Amino acid sequence: MYLEQFFIEGLGCASYLVGDEGAGLAAVVDPDREVDKYLRAAAAHGLTITHVIETHLHADHVSGSTELRARTGADIYLHEAAGVAFPHRPLRAGDTLELGNLHLAVRHTPGHTPDSITLLVTDLNRAKEPWMALTGDTLFVGDVGRPDLVGPDAARGLASQMYDTLQREILPLPDGVLVFPGHGAGSLCGKALTPVRSTTIGYERHHNPALFPLAREAFIDFAVADLPEQPANVRRIKGLNRRGPRPLGEVTPRPVAIRESIAHFQGGAALLDLRDAAAFRTAHIPGAIHLELDDQLSNRVGFVLPPDAPIILLLGEPPYTDLAATYRRAVYALARVGYDEVVGYLAEGLDVWAEYGLPLAAGDVREITPAQLSELLAAGDESAPVVIDVREPWEYAQGRVPGARLIPLGELLGRVGELDAARPTALICATGSRSRSAAALLGQQGFETVYNVAGGTVGWMEGGLPLER
Repeated sequence: MYLEQFFIEGLGCASYLVGDEGAGLAAVVDPDREVDKYLRAAAAHGLTITHVIETHLHADHVSGSTELRARTGADIYLHEAAGVAFPHRPLRAGDTLELGNLHLAVRHTPGHTPDSITLLVTDLNRAKEPWMALTGDTLFVGDVGRPDLVGPDAARGLASQMYDTLQREILPLPDGVLVFPGHGAGSLCGKALTPVRSTTIGYERHHNPALFPLAREAFIDFAVADLPEQPANVRRIKGLNRRGPRPLGEVTPRPVAIRESIAHFQGGAALLDLRDAAAFRTAHIPGAIHLELDDQLSNRVGFVLPPDAPIILLLGEPPYTDLAATYRRAVYALARVGYDEVVGYLAEGLDVWAEYGLPLAAGDVREITPAQLSELLAAGDESAPVVIDVREPWEYAQGRVPGARLIPLGELLGRVGELDAARPTALICATGSRSRSAAALLGQQGFETVYNVAGGTVGWMEGGLPLER
């Protein structure tokens, strides 16, 4: 038997290649859109990918299942309740998929979504009992899947289904069964995910709060409380996954000359500036959206960029080092969350942009510490910013900067009109990550003075500054 986990930092998504090397057959479970890694690993181990299995209809990332089918001819398998509109083979509780001596037994485990499944993996070369469980978004290390991504109205009902799933399908499994979940730290599909990427049923039984003995209503209250913000772009991602994502094919750099880019910008294309903050502050194209090309790009872009807009990337100043790898990284980071319309990258530098007589701007969102924010607020004059807290309501209720106004990050784009672009504005979250996305949004909307509070509310508290509750 061969098993390999593939993990996407930032999004916290895990996918798996599992197969029988003797039979030369393999399945990919919960693939993301960068499918070359599965093809390379399969080829290296003499495996042919014949099955592509989704543990549920994903809401946080776009699936690579149709891409893999286009590249390999493999069949796609989902639970019959998924309701997808593309060719697939429906799964039901009790089904078993056979890959030589490797058997994948399907358990229907609703709770995160109505169509969620868990795959119990048995290697008949070793034993007839299940060796491991690929749990998707049902059971995580330290948590279970959140029940509200189908819709807030369905959350309590799905939490009740999760209670039954845990009691009937998960807790009866032997302690020694290995657990390989669909997410780890960084994902918004749970509220207490850890950096550890695998576990056992026995360890979770004793240490996972979601598996502690609770009555049904108490479990439901626990499951729907204190949930983090929903992943950005949820509806579009679910829609793409339900229809079947368009295969991307081979991703290669597409240069766009400045003269060519003007027509795209006039037609509504967005310029996504992926350089570091120092370079952006020195000079940038007015109206550009600035998000650094890091592990958080997939999580941030959905809050600041309309999903259907054509995108031109600014990767840096030519000559580029390792252009192909940088371009692929950017394109896949966007495609994973439904941003498929990348026109290409700006092939000439800002010096050429200026030579054409086109405008440049300088400055940027300013990073300040909690102590500096406190000093600005204490001034009490026109330099004092309005503070916008972009956390979730439950976080805000636990304590915030005095006078801070709550606008959760997921609502900010639709509520920008409530704010005064001429007034200095400070964005704060828990640690400074979500607020950086919010600050980028306000900067792109033409706000004159925008501060991102690095360290966030946690840093404010650690500095001994007062909280309002």
